[in-house]
Amino acid sequence: MMAEIEFAGMTFKGGKMMVVLTALSTLGGGLWAGFEFYKDYMDMKEIVQNIDVSQIEARNNEIEIKLEEAIAYTRDIKGALRSDIDRIERVTDATSNRVKTLQDDIDDRLREVSKLTRETEKDVRDQMRNLENRIEADMDKLDDELRETLQKALDNPLSDS
Repeated sequence: MMAEIEFAGMTFKGGKMMVVLTALSTLGGGLWAGFEFYKDYMDMKEIVQNIDVSQIEARNNEIEIKLEEAIAYTRDIKGALRSDIDRIERVTDATSNRVKTLQDDIDDRLREVSKLTRETEKDVRDQMRNLENRIEADMDKLDDELRETLQKALDNPLSDS
C-alpha cells in the first residue's frame, strides 16, 4: 500500500506527494526568508531614522575646516621653504663669487710674488757674479802687485845679504 495524503479534497499519492512536500517546503523557506528580510529592513529603517544628521554635518564641517587649515599651513610651509631656498641660493652665489674673487686675487698675488722672486734671484746672481768678478780682479791685481814687489825685492842689490 502506498502512502497517500488528502488535502482540500484532493488526494496525493507517491511521487506527487513528494512534489507537493517539496513545493510546500520551498514555499515555507521563501516565506521565512521574506520574513527575515523584512525584519532586517525594519531594523535598518529604525537605525536610519535614529541617525543624527546634524551631528554628522557638524563633524563633516569640522573636518573641512581642519582640512582647509592644513592646506593653508602647507601653503605657508611651501612659501617659507621657497624663500629659504631662494635665500640659500643667493648666499651660495654671493659666497661663490667672493671665493672666485679671492682666488683670482690670490693667483694674481702669487704671480706677482713669483715674478719678484725671479727678479730678486736674478739680481742676487748678477750681484754675486759682479762681486766674484771684482774679487777675482782684485786678487789678480794683488797677485800682480805681490809678484812685482817680490821681483823688485829679488832684483834689489841691497837685498843680497
